[in-house]
Amino acid sequence: MAKTVLVIGGSGAFGGRLADGLIATSDFGVIIAGRDFARARTKAAALGGRATALQLDITTVVPAMLATTGAFVVVDAAGPFQHAEYRLARAAIAAGMHYVDLADARDFVAGFGALDAAARTAGVVALTGASSTPALSHAVLDRLTQGWRRIDTIEIAISPGNRNSPRGLSVIRAILSYAGKPVRVFAGGEWTMLQGWGRPASRDMPGLGKRWLSLCETPDLDLAPARFSPQRGAIFRAGLELSVMHFGLYAATFLVRAKMLPSLALFARLFRWTAVRLKNFGNDRGGMLVEVAGFDAAGKPARATWSLVAEAGDGPYVPTLPALAVVRALADGRLSKAGARPCVGVLDLDQIDREFAPYQISTHLSTSAADETVPVPAIAGH
Repeated sequence: MAKTVLVIGGSGAFGGRLADGLIATSDFGVIIAGRDFARARTKAAALGGRATALQLDITTVVPAMLATTGAFVVVDAAGPFQHAEYRLARAAIAAGMHYVDLADARDFVAGFGALDAAARTAGVVALTGASSTPALSHAVLDRLTQGWRRIDTIEIAISPGNRNSPRGLSVIRAILSYAGKPVRVFAGGEWTMLQGWGRPASRDMPGLGKRWLSLCETPDLDLAPARFSPQRGAIFRAGLELSVMHFGLYAATFLVRAKMLPSLALFARLFRWTAVRLKNFGNDRGGMLVEVAGFDAAGKPARATWSLVAEAGDGPYVPTLPALAVVRALADGRLSKAGARPCVGVLDLDQIDREFAPYQISTHLSTSAADETVPVPAIAGH
């Protein structure tokens, strides 16, 4: 009998795409869950007979609610995860169910280890960050730096195409939660504070051309230095394809920097209104870049780059594919070590890469010699 996956936020921007992938590429049953039962039911109906709908509010969920679904794993794709509690994860663990989420919130991922003892006792796997960051970015870093003697710099960047960029309130609130606020970053060989969505820089994204990028607060800012010990810097940046949107948000951060507002999240609906009205501009091509510099297995200066290009509007599927790979690994027993931890060092890049096949997603990996003086990832600007 096929196993069942409970997808929280399964009618949303990312949860919906994860549900699509589960139905299209596996024999799992899928339960679409969320506070809005009408939306969940509509999504389930669109997916066909293997999908059902469930009304569920994660702010009031208890273990018994989850246990009655018969699912073997709970996937939280709802968000935003910034400053969120672990109520759903705790409930899943107490119900004896595996738990996976798509969290990209630095604080949420950093504190997730508090659930480790409970997950071990229950004999279940609980993974946070099974998304583009940190799961995919670290699978790439593991591959690029295999056998290296020293790592000097790490740069990770994401630039979605404007036409297909998710515009849900949870996505927008996640970005606005740190825009203009101090962000702790390892740069120039030391920890320092830089402005969230600050330091705009134009970067050549392979396959996309020049894109504007700004500093983002993600789990990678902690996990990359902790796992790879770069000597000089590790930075994560993202951008909005349209310059008017990218710099419009950058200009708005002045209100936070000047202490006129506690957070731009207060204006999430206004930003969403603007984004919706500009959705027909730009293109539907997005991408991701991971670049690392240091000294390879032979002790020679080296630079390695991995890039991804998603076309035809398939970019928003990318954040869901590491979670899909995790669900498969849990179902067939390849992933069975009980405990709660970030989803890094868990998936091999090949496992995620296989999930790209149904989509117009291509990747490229290259290595080259580098000067002994390796530049710090560019973070020029204010």
